[in-house]
Formats: sequence, C-alpha cells, structure tokens
Amino acid sequence: MTGAHAYAVLDRVERFSGRVFSVVTDRVTMPGGGQADRDYVRHVGAVGVVPLRDDGSVLLVRQYRHPIGKVLWELPAGLVDVAGEPPADTAARELREEADLRCERLDLLVDLHTSPGFSDELIRLFLARGLSAVPDAERFERSDEEAEITVEWVPLDTAVAMALRGEITNAAAVAGVLAAARVRDEDWRPLRAAGTPLVR
Repeated sequence: MTGAHAYAVLDRVERFSGRVFSVVTDRVTMPGGGQADRDYVRHVGAVGVVPLRDDGSVLLVRQYRHPIGKVLWELPAGLVDVAGEPPADTAARELREEADLRCERLDLLVDLHTSPGFSDELIRLFLARGLSAVPDAERFERSDEEAEITVEWVPLDTAVAMALRGEITNAAAVAGVLAAARVRDEDWRPLRAAGTPLVR
C-alpha cells in the first residue's frame, strides 16, 4: 500500500444480504483526520477457466447476463460457493458444468479484481490444457440462464482481436484471453501452479 494511512473501518452497516453478494456501508478514517462513508459490494468470489486446445483454439461461452440485458462472450466461470473447495477444484468443476470438458493440466493464469471501485470481487483465472469431453452420462444438467449457454471454439488470436474490437467486454474474458496469448508467446513460463496462494 502506498502512504502511511491505515484506512481503519470504524463502523459497518449491511444494507442488503443475498446468496452471491451483500451491500455494506463502511465508515472509514481518511488521511488528515476525517471520516467518510464508503458503499460497496462484498462478493463471494469467483473462478474462470481459459480452455485451450492443442490446436491453439480457445473455448468461449455465450451467456445471457440480466444486468446488461444481453448475451455476452465469456469464459466458463462460476462462484466460489462450496465451503472448503480449493479454487482449482472449483475451476475444474465449472469447466465440466459449463463446457462439458475435463482437463489434464490446470495452471494459474491471473487474479483479477473485476471492479474495485465498488466491489471486493476477486476472480482467479486458470488455463486448462489437455482437454477431453465429459461422457454424455456424466454431463451436468444446466438450468435457468445456463440452460441456454452455447460454446464456440475460436483461435486464441481471434479471441484477442475480438476483445480489442470490443466484441468481448466481460472483464474476466478479456483478461483471460489476453493473458493466455501472452503466456503462450512466452512459452508458458509466466504460468503459476494452480494452488499458488493469493498475493496480498
């Protein structure tokens, strides 16, 4: 952290509590001796997966997002909502549930605070390789918006171009395809082990 001020929380009021997030107001000490209220969303956290085939194509998901009111290009992703489940295991589960895929190798790609101006949400993105299809009998039955998920394999460089053209706007998907292209171009050296602790 830059500067010496500690930004102590003097009081917290919960305004809303739901399954995925809560909304709180913190009274926080400010530099110079003042105090200020800060409203923000406390999120359970999430993981995402960049599934990359040996031919260099990446799987993208099309999913309806109600706050935006349209279908977005995304990555397989989901909430960290199973107590005690390591993030890498959550990522492997989401890969099975949303893309009907298994992977032989899962590496940590990047950690992303999606919108730190109003939320503490952190999404941990993994690169999945050595992919194979989940047998039909073991496929997850999707419901609600997820029932209409569609997937498409595109060359990774095409996905990067889509992000740069503004066709992919989901923050995790943009970060994921850009990071995957970068580590590919560096012979995978920047990848970290799937269980790497979060940098604090």
